[in-house]
Formats: sequence, C-alpha cells, structure tokens
Amino acid sequence: MVSLLFRCYSRLPSAVTLTRFGLHQNLGRNPQRCVARTGNVTAGRSYGSEREQNPPKQKVVVVGIPNPFIWFRTRIYYFLIRTYFDRDFSIEEFTEGAKQAFSHVSRLLSQCQFQALEGLVAKDLIGKLEEKCSSLPLDFQKALSADPDEIMYTTPGDVGIFYDTNGRKFVSILMRFWYLTSARLPDDGMEGTRVFKVAIGDGEAETKRLLTAIYEFQREFTKGVPPDWTITRIEHSKLLD
Repeated sequence: MVSLLFRCYSRLPSAVTLTRFGLHQNLGRNPQRCVARTGNVTAGRSYGSEREQNPPKQKVVVVGIPNPFIWFRTRIYYFLIRTYFDRDFSIEEFTEGAKQAFSHVSRLLSQCQFQALEGLVAKDLIGKLEEKCSSLPLDFQKALSADPDEIMYTTPGDVGIFYDTNGRKFVSILMRFWYLTSARLPDDGMEGTRVFKVAIGDGEAETKRLLTAIYEFQREFTKGVPPDWTITRIEHSKLLD
C-alpha cells in the first residue's frame, strides 16, 4: 500500500513551540535545471556496418542546480524535524517515498479514479481535482500519469513547521517533479515545456515532452495521531494549475 510509504517511525514531544516560517519565496525561485542527452561511447573505430547494427543509445538526463540559500535553509528545517518531531527522519527516504506516491497518485488522476485517492489525498482537494480532471481532454489526462522510470528529477522545495489554534503540530514538505510523457499535447499553450525525440531500440524515435508537477505532503505530529503523510496540494504545470 502506498499509504504505508509515508509512515514515519517515532514521534518526539516538542518542548519548544515552533512557529510557521514559510519558504514561499521558493515557489517563485525554482531551482535551475540543465537538460542533456547522453549516449554510450565505445573506444576505437567503428565501421559503417557496426554503426548500423549498434546505433548509439540516447537518453534524457535532467540535472538540477539548487539555490544555495534555499538548500541551506531547508537543511535547518530537516534538523528541526529530527530534533523535535522524528529523530529517524531522512529526506532521502522521504524523497524516495514521495516519488512512489507521486507516480501512484498521478496514475489514479489520469484514470479518474478519485475514490481510490481517499486516504492519500486531502478530502477537500479530491473534489477540486475531480472537477478539473473530468473536464480535461483525454490526451491531457494521459499526460498526468508519471511512470516511475520517466521521473527524471525530484527535489524538495518549501518546508513548513506550524501549529494551529488548537495546538496541533504539523509538518509540510513540498516536492517538485520533472517527468517525461509521450502523450500528444498541442504546442499551443504549452510554453515552458521541452520536447525530445527518444529512440527506443531500432524503431522510430518517440516524441516525449518534459513536464513538471508540484505535490505537497503534510503530516500531523500531534500525540496519538496516526503517522501518515497526506497530499494537500497537487499542481501539474500546463495541465492542472
């Protein structure tokens, strides 16, 4: 079950009241990313017949260059989470679980299986997603789905620690994903996306587009509450804004 991917291990009582210190600037200051194509290079001279039989295989590689100030600031939050909430918290393990959840939830959205989102996505968000997804063209719905092998780059963004008026404790982590899709999308209105032709075996090159998505995960750390992470925000650039 994907819901188990976001179960943390232990909760520590907080002796210090932590206030919300949002990193909303990060939403407008995306980490830079470089897109490159790499191939297998073999030493020595290759002849015409060899090149025809063994064409170089290419793949798309997305390399992120994070903002140093934001990188340092998020590390402070990870330290606070380990100190006051969960001493076993690991951003690497969280990121891996977030990727799996992103792939699973995006597939459910693509198939319009909104009832299956219960327990994974906040209830008030499911209704909004159903309204938006149901009105999308079929190709746009297909483009929502992110296959695990097509997720090219993942990075944490905004991190928040806050209390509500009842004293309940929450932690939220926003994740950004870059993924490839072979869905046929119109060029009009898709500014900001990149188009690639990816060769698969000896067949014709398949056109794929690089898309971005934002998912925010939230967990309540109040004593006695199940240790589950819930998705409270979903955005797919140019598809679900």
